Amino acid sequence: MRTPNHVQDHIETIAKHEQDFQASRSRAERIGDRVAAFAGSFSFVAVHITFFFAWMTVNTLSISGIRHFDPAPFPLLDTGVALEAILLASFILMRQSGLAKRADEREHLMLQILLLTEKEVSAVVRMNQQIAERLGLLSISKDEEIRDLGRPTSVDAVAATIQENLTSE
Repeated sequence: MRTPNHVQDHIETIAKHEQDFQASRSRAERIGDRVAAFAGSFSFVAVHITFFFAWMTVNTLSISGIRHFDPAPFPLLDTGVALEAILLASFILMRQSGLAKRADEREHLMLQILLLTEKEVSAVVRMNQQIAERLGLLSISKDEEIRDLGRPTSVDAVAATIQENLTSE
């Protein structure tokens, strides 16, 4: 099935916005994302399990020629793991911050589109009501609910009403 041109245009616009966002990110943000993505993978877990097993094996079993450099309870390993945890938490917070920033940008764009859509739909409702009046369809042209739908919606009034309802609960 072939995608209609207007749908393809929307897809291309969304892809362009994503590409622009990715291109505007700093090198540190991209590196942080890669580290956080790797830290959330099975490979990361497997590498750590292997490393910890090897560390504990070397430091507990008697293997000829290998000296125990971090005897149980492995204080050196504990320190390394704690430092890694601090760094990983920082990378994950950096990634979450970037994702939140992008989500905010998308929300603002969506709000602008919805406001524009509301304005356009209100105009269409008014035009339809005028057409109904000219055609003599009085039940439609005089309908108060339809007339209300044709009036612009005040975003500030809606926000105030929502805020009142939230604070009264």
